[in-house]
Amino acid sequence: MTEAAWWAVARSEEISADKPHNVDIGDQPVVLWRDDKKVVRALEDRCPHRRAPLSLGCILGNGAIQCGYHGWTYDGASGQLIDIPNLKSDRKFPPVYKARPFAVHEDAGFVRVCLDAKAAAPAPDDRVLPLSGTSIVALDHEHWIAALFDDPSLVLSIKGVRFSPYLLTELSEQQGKLVLERSCQWASPHWPAPFTSDFPISLRIATDPVTGETDLTLLDDEFRALFRAVLAPVPAARGVTQVRWRAALSPGRHHLMAKAMGIGTPFRVFDHVDGATLRVLKPSASIHAADLRESIVTRKSGPPTAQEAAA
Repeated sequence: MTEAAWWAVARSEEISADKPHNVDIGDQPVVLWRDDKKVVRALEDRCPHRRAPLSLGCILGNGAIQCGYHGWTYDGASGQLIDIPNLKSDRKFPPVYKARPFAVHEDAGFVRVCLDAKAAAPAPDDRVLPLSGTSIVALDHEHWIAALFDDPSLVLSIKGVRFSPYLLTELSEQQGKLVLERSCQWASPHWPAPFTSDFPISLRIATDPVTGETDLTLLDDEFRALFRAVLAPVPAARGVTQVRWRAALSPGRHHLMAKAMGIGTPFRVFDHVDGATLRVLKPSASIHAADLRESIVTRKSGPPTAQEAAA
């Protein structure tokens, strides 16, 4: 897992100044909270004293986080130990007692964390996506993304939309992302025959090759956006994937079925995947994903050093 990646580990509304919030990035536990200035802070979710989870502690009035085991208190920006109960506050504490800090960036309704504390902030994102949710899926990160490519109906639903098995475009690289477009139909009571040529809508999937963060866009037959969503799958401990998402319906939806998307719940990310269906699902769109991902990541990381080339 690359240290430089920015992972959307939480929705903004999930993080408060009232209680610490625990997330994972792979096997790395992270504790999040808002300090006294409402800035999100992120530290390793382990107290350096006795390794107790800091997320089981509390947030103090000065914005620092206090371990619930022995009351050791840490600064959110640096992770530095700033207080031990019954010791004078002006005493210098050993630097070994420092919680590992992580870089944090918040915008567009997501809180993103980078394991490299000195990482430059990602490009700003000014999208407003009012619909949101979180799902925890017992499927590992790589296979969850592959299922999204090969059969979106296994992992999500868009109200009134039937995903066909036919691709408008194969999975390919576009502007540093893995992109494909899938033909779709309106799921009316009388669906067209499986071999119909009538596919009035399509789904565009654009996925970051490292994090798997994905932009979904549902398009009509004139390529006007009907619906947009951002999916943020993050690998967690024990092979679980945390999926946060935000979405918005486009205001100019002309078709009757498109207008009906605004009634009830227009979008869902499933908390579980049908294992029997997943087992027999043949790789289709995802079959070249690994090679494309490796090509993009290698190119972005730059040419190898002379030492690496000689190795």
